[in-house]
Amino acid sequence: MKKNKRKQGQSNFSKLSIFQPSKFKFKKKCPLSGKGAPNIDYKNIKLLKKYVTENGKILPSRITSVSQKKQRELSISIKRARNLALI
Repeated sequence: MKKNKRKQGQSNFSKLSIFQPSKFKFKKKCPLSGKGAPNIDYKNIKLLKKYVTENGKILPSRITSVSQKKQRELSISIKRARNLALI
């Protein structure tokens, strides 16, 4: 009888997987949209540096949770600031 109980316990663990989708997915709000959000501008260097790595690469929106529209504006303003040697 003890062997049967162990097999049942092991089967419960074998059903668990690290690749199972989680039941709760929370989407963060875009920090650049909404009330009191800063304007995206190539002259606003403090804001732009938050979204650039140390190597100078633009961080993707899946990491920063920026909306797609704001991500495009952000990348354009970062590129403009690079051209003018502000970053």
